[in-house]
This record gives sequence, structure tokens and C-alpha cells, in this order.
Amino acid sequence: MAALAMVGLGISLYLGITKLSGADPSCGVLHGCDTVSQSEYATVLGIPTGLFGAVASAATLVGAVVWWLKADRRALLLAYLVGLLSLPFLAWLTYLELFVIDAVCIWCVSYAIAVGSGWLVATWVLWRGQRSEA
Repeated sequence: MAALAMVGLGISLYLGITKLSGADPSCGVLHGCDTVSQSEYATVLGIPTGLFGAVASAATLVGAVVWWLKADRRALLLAYLVGLLSLPFLAWLTYLELFVIDAVCIWCVSYAIAVGSGWLVATWVLWRGQRSEA
């Protein structure tokens, strides 16, 4: 879970900093990152959406690490809740990419996969813990 949060943090910081610098993210042989980055949906209230993702990923990382080091279930719950709250926004942004912007950013897809996977890990660990305590 911590590794997935670090991946998400790295991707979101890259996208946020790239947007702040005025550059377009590099997509390599793929296309679409520049179109998504230049869309009106790349910022909210003037803040790059990647930076919102960085805050969420950092909170998830803190929760995962504290849970890992101290076995504090509240930290695991934090990671779970951040992921749960992130999923509707990621679904909305993916919808926008596919049906409004008509372009897909591989960085955005990778971020969504990292967050979704991290949330699934947190869900599994919470569920497993519930079953073992019963």
C-alpha cells in the first residue's frame, strides 16, 4: 500500500509541477497527455488537479506507513477513507478524458490504477482484520 501511494505521489507531483511550469507532460510514444493537460479540467480554482492528487497520495502514504510501523488501525482507516473519497473524483476525471476531452493521459490512468489498487489493498486488510477479530 505504501509503495502504491509513493507511485501515486510521484505521478501526481510530476503532473502538478509540470502544469505549474506551463509545460506539457511527456507521453513518450503515446499521445493525449498534452490535450488533457491543456483542457479546462486540468485545474480547479487555479490549482492543478495533480496537486490535489499529491495531497491525497501523501495522506495515504502517511496512513500506510503509520499502520505498518505502529499497527494503528486508525491509520489504516485513514488510507482506506482517502482512497474511497478519491475514487469518485478519479471516475469523474476518467469520464471527462474519455467522453469530453476525447484524449487519454497515460499518467492520469496510471495514477488512477495506483490509487484504486491501494484502496483495494486497504479494503482487503480491513476486511481480513474484521474476520480475524470475530
